[in-house]
Amino acid sequence: MSKSMTPLSVGGVVGEVVDQFNPSVEMKVIYNTKQVSNGHEFMPASLTMKPRVEIGGHDMRAAYTLIMTDPDAPGPSDPYLREHLHWIVTDIPGTTDASFGKEIVSYEIPKPVIGIHRYVFILFKQKGRQLITSPPKSRDGFNTRSFSQENGLGLPVAAVYFIGQRETAARRR
Repeated sequence: MSKSMTPLSVGGVVGEVVDQFNPSVEMKVIYNTKQVSNGHEFMPASLTMKPRVEIGGHDMRAAYTLIMTDPDAPGPSDPYLREHLHWIVTDIPGTTDASFGKEIVSYEIPKPVIGIHRYVFILFKQKGRQLITSPPKSRDGFNTRSFSQENGLGLPVAAVYFIGQRETAARRR
């Protein structure tokens, strides 16, 4: 297993959300000035604006699909809404960022109510442009694997996740 896959496996992202894959494209997810690292905590108050998602690589002709999902909704002990979809952007040109893509599901701010949630960003390389034309019917009960299969996306090329939990009054000070 590659070193970059280990945190995704330990965090349950590989297995619960996606199958084992070989990361082949660099992806940076940045909220304000803070870059997301696997398993690091972000306070919900810092997540009110959609992040900047930069996609590396060398192929400007490639197109990518970005998915943000919460596999722990509504709570990690009973995630019966698994997965809750927070964002989908398609047709992102290689070597750019998500703002150049087509948003088919608008960004929804993470608002965990119970327990510690994982928020996962998954990047797929598309086989061509405009493969995905319609959004899923619901944000709840979303399935990244099924969505990937239905849209011919294959395995991810990059993924990263952070954790978040409800901010109590004491934690906000």
